[in-house]
Amino acid sequence: MRQEYDKYTEEDFKVWGLLFARQMNLLPSLASKAYLQGIKEMNFCVEKIPNFQEINQILGKTTGWAVEVVPGLIPQREFFELLQDRKFPATTWLRKMEELDYLEEPDMFHDVFGHLPLLTNQDFCNFLRDFSTLSLRYIDNPLAVKLLGRLYWFTVEFGLIEKAGDGLKIYGAGILSSSGESVFCLTDQTPKYRFDAEKIMLTDYYIDHFQDKYFVIDSYKQLFDSLPEVERVLQKHAHEEALMAA
Repeated sequence: MRQEYDKYTEEDFKVWGLLFARQMNLLPSLASKAYLQGIKEMNFCVEKIPNFQEINQILGKTTGWAVEVVPGLIPQREFFELLQDRKFPATTWLRKMEELDYLEEPDMFHDVFGHLPLLTNQDFCNFLRDFSTLSLRYIDNPLAVKLLGRLYWFTVEFGLIEKAGDGLKIYGAGILSSSGESVFCLTDQTPKYRFDAEKIMLTDYYIDHFQDKYFVIDSYKQLFDSLPEVERVLQKHAHEEALMAA
C-alpha cells in the first residue's frame, strides 16, 4: 500500500488544518521537548497534510525509521514485526468534520501527528524496537500479550514524562492527538505514578474515555532500560499462571 496524496480532498486538508491548529495552540506548553522538536524536524504545518515520502527521508537521516502504510488496525504479530523492522504502521485516511472530537478507530491524525514526531528520538526508537522483539517472543501467550499491551498503552499511547527543570509533560500519542485529554491529564484530577513496569502491567485501562491514572517516566532511556524487568514480570506471572492451572 502507499499514500495516494493526490486523492486527499478539500475536506481532508481542512480537517488536518483544524486538528493541527487546535493541538498546536495547546501543546507548546504541555508536550515534551523531544516531541515538539520532532514536530519541527518533520516540518509539520497547518496548511499541508504530511507526505509519507518526505517523512521517510527525514526519519531515514535521523533514526533510520520509516512509515509503513496500513489500512487501519492490523493483527498484533504484523504490528510488532513492522516495529521490529523499524517501520511504524500508519493509516492515510482522515476523519470527517463531524468526527473532530471523537473517533473509535485511530486515523492518520492520531498515527502521524501523535506518534511520528517521537520517532526522531533515538532512545524512544530503541525502546519501540526492542519492546517489539520481546512482544514477538511471547506473541502466542495470551497473558503475556495482555500484560505487554498495558505497558504499551500507558507509555507509547498515554505516557507522561518529567525531566528535571522541564516539569510534567506529555509524550503519549493518544493524549497528544486529543484536545480534551491534553489538558485533563496534567490537572490534579487524576493520580500520577512514577514508572513501575510491574504495576503498569497489572493495571487496566480505558479505551472509550479519559484515563483515571497516568504513569510518569524520567527519560525515554528509562523505557528502554526497563525491558529486562518487563521480561522478568512476564516470566513471573506466566509461572504463577502455570501453577494455578496445575
